[in-house]
Amino acid sequence: MKTLFQAATLGFLMAVCLTPDAGSSGPKGTKKPDDVLLSTMERELQRARDQLGKLDPPAYFISYSVHDQSMAVAIGSQGSLVNSTHMRTRTADVILRVGSPALDNSHQQNRSSAISSAPLPLDDDADAVARVLWQLTYGEYRKASKAFLNVKTSTQVNAKEEDTSPDFSTESPQVHSDYSELPPFPDQPLLEQMARKYSEPFRKYPYVYHSTVSVVVEDTRRHFVSSEGSREVVPSTLVRLMIEGETQADDGMELMRVETFQAETVVHLPGEAEISTRVDKIAADLNALRVAPLAEPYDGPALLSGRAAAVFFHEVLGHRLEGHRQRGEEEGQTFTKKVNTQVLPEFLSVVDDPTRRTLNNIELGGWYTYDDEGMPATAVNVITNGILKNFLMSRLPIKGFSVSNGHGRAQAGSMSSGRQGNLIVTSTRTVKDGELRQGLIDQVKKQGKPYGLYFEDIQGGFTLTQRAAPQVFQVLPVLVWRVYPDGRPDELVRGVDIVGTPLAALNRILLTGDTTAIFNGICGAESGSVPVSAAAPAMLFSEIEVQKRQHSLSRPPILPPPGFDRSEATSPAKTGGAR
Repeated sequence: MKTLFQAATLGFLMAVCLTPDAGSSGPKGTKKPDDVLLSTMERELQRARDQLGKLDPPAYFISYSVHDQSMAVAIGSQGSLVNSTHMRTRTADVILRVGSPALDNSHQQNRSSAISSAPLPLDDDADAVARVLWQLTYGEYRKASKAFLNVKTSTQVNAKEEDTSPDFSTESPQVHSDYSELPPFPDQPLLEQMARKYSEPFRKYPYVYHSTVSVVVEDTRRHFVSSEGSREVVPSTLVRLMIEGETQADDGMELMRVETFQAETVVHLPGEAEISTRVDKIAADLNALRVAPLAEPYDGPALLSGRAAAVFFHEVLGHRLEGHRQRGEEEGQTFTKKVNTQVLPEFLSVVDDPTRRTLNNIELGGWYTYDDEGMPATAVNVITNGILKNFLMSRLPIKGFSVSNGHGRAQAGSMSSGRQGNLIVTSTRTVKDGELRQGLIDQVKKQGKPYGLYFEDIQGGFTLTQRAAPQVFQVLPVLVWRVYPDGRPDELVRGVDIVGTPLAALNRILLTGDTTAIFNGICGAESGSVPVSAAAPAMLFSEIEVQKRQHSLSRPPILPPPGFDRSEATSPAKTGGAR
């Protein structure tokens, strides 16, 4: 199962990287003289390569990756501080491959056998750092050797695989050293003040049963060395403000609204007035949702906002274009044999461009310079005018695509795989966004439906790609409106999910708007949780299917919140109004 959630929903972090070499102490490829960590990593790597490469089975590839991270978090609720943390960590990942690129211990379902992780000393104590790397390396070699023996046995007794590509691609070593100064780390009291200030307005909304405001600041410098000769130092930084509110309908359905802001520094976050306006909007939406009628199963015309369309493409299309999903007998391989054939309407094109830092003056969460396998990020035109051209490749080759294109991504502690970065959908069949509503109404009348659906906002979704499960997707909207063809006001409804299968759904797009919207979130899959962005215009569909959402039957609180009587806590909300 793969998921895309707004980062605030799950409390994950999103990185915003600095421009490479801005203010660097030296040109690319130079080594900072006092970088004890990098020197120790290189020295211990050389020692391990010399010894383990002579054993049977030989270790033909080793890499060390260290995330040196400083993080501060302040969480507020109801104007009070509930958590304040400031910490620094170093985490080392040792990846070791035994055998040969053609067949190694990571083959098929054995990828986890190639990685071991552990905390690393915070001090630049060469002996202490080397001792941990030594322990990890030799422990990892034992694990990898056992796995490789099992892999060789399996390949001998099992039937021949359909895709016999190597287990690891051959790439040129990369050398990149960026010692740019990171922005000054904000004082913890400032973050605490922000958490208190922005969470306080929720106190005036008795029907918002739970609310939090989280302020996260994170600075990371990643060191990477490999036995191929790669040597990289890459910095990144993030500031993220996450606002979350929750309520509950009388039938027990839990309802959530989330807003997030990200910037390079605290001072670049929106002002207090804008953030307070978003808080009030969250509360108003929750008040309307808790009294909105339940939606019914539906199959008919629908209009997706740009944000909803962006998540739709991430789930329905993007995951199925990730390289590792094109090989292995367990994968559904929806698009594996459709290269150079039409998979989308001809007016749509898709690129995944992690080199792009902003779009429409908005930071893109999936931006990076080098992927987690040390390969430079590149823009990949995956679909051009509806024709499938490429896949998102890590260093795991597939038939017809033998090298990485810089999309090997992973959370620290996980093996990299081909993942999305900034997935951007463009269209040549556009109208003004305001004209899409009339297009929806025209489709409703043409198909004789009582209404159409407009999906204004979403909270995430998931998709299934393996053969053992149905090849379906599920997108989880939070603001859905019935649009009537007779001129009645739009009606807010709740408790509905978009469902379907990819090949059918993707070819029901009729028209798009002319404004691109952006969704920044965290995507979870086999290689862990990574920051991503998806961008798309609003889209008109001839047909979308929805189903009822499962929910609990727990009743809302019997007593009103302290300071509110029953009438104030349960005041009705207006749900009508044109959208």
